[in-house]
Amino acid sequence: MSTFTEPAKPNPSGFSAEAKKHLGQNFLHDRSVIDKIVQAIDPKPGDAIVEIGPGQGALTFPLLRRHGAITAIEFDRDLHAPLQAAAREHGTLHLIEGDVLGVDFSALATALAPADGQIRLAGNLPYNLSSPILFHALDHAAAIRDMHFMLQKEVVERMAAGPGSKVYGRLSVMLQAYCMVTPLFVVPPGAFRPAPKVDSAVVRLVPRAADTIEVGDRRVFANVVRAGFGQRRKTLRNALNGVADVAAIEAAGLRADARAEQVEVAGFVRLANFLASG
Repeated sequence: MSTFTEPAKPNPSGFSAEAKKHLGQNFLHDRSVIDKIVQAIDPKPGDAIVEIGPGQGALTFPLLRRHGAITAIEFDRDLHAPLQAAAREHGTLHLIEGDVLGVDFSALATALAPADGQIRLAGNLPYNLSSPILFHALDHAAAIRDMHFMLQKEVVERMAAGPGSKVYGRLSVMLQAYCMVTPLFVVPPGAFRPAPKVDSAVVRLVPRAADTIEVGDRRVFANVVRAGFGQRRKTLRNALNGVADVAAIEAAGLRADARAEQVEVAGFVRLANFLASG
């Protein structure tokens, strides 16, 4: 079987930097993919767009040309100066230097979007930090209108999976309880430099309106989901030992002999709410 290797393309950002493996950097360079992401985001006047990990600016600069001004969060200090310099010909870039996990999205939304208090997140997330970033965003979901992220394809599949799927798990339940999760399209390794060994995918997450989220106590819900999937092969009776007894499990309308991967999101919510009410 022959393998087609896409010829190298010019870097859309206009500057180059060596990818740092320890930071999980894979720089996007395929213009067709970049255009599809910008089209999916579809920036509107007045939107407060925040990009996570702009890297070499492959997505940053097209967003700037389309929108005029965005905010970006970049951990790699070596990229700050070239990003700022290259951004000037495209629009206004407000660069936040530091770890995205330390950024208070709620406070940022208040500062950037005083009218409605909501920001729009976008970014090509490093594979080794994708789940922590997603959970961090969940903590500030009320301040986020939507999210468009590039992630490892298998992570996107887990995010959108339903009960009964082999990849349905903690990430699926936690995200779907608070967001609508919509996979958009797959991105091949050749779209990045250096090329990763796996496919990527772009996903859209839209936080649910506060009055439609049925979780009563976020902490109890998180504990139940974590325990339920902590040992996937065990039944709820055993996996939730010390968290919920059989009576509580059955009171929530669940079977104690079921496994977590068989329980729909609403079932976890009912069980957590029952426990929280006790």
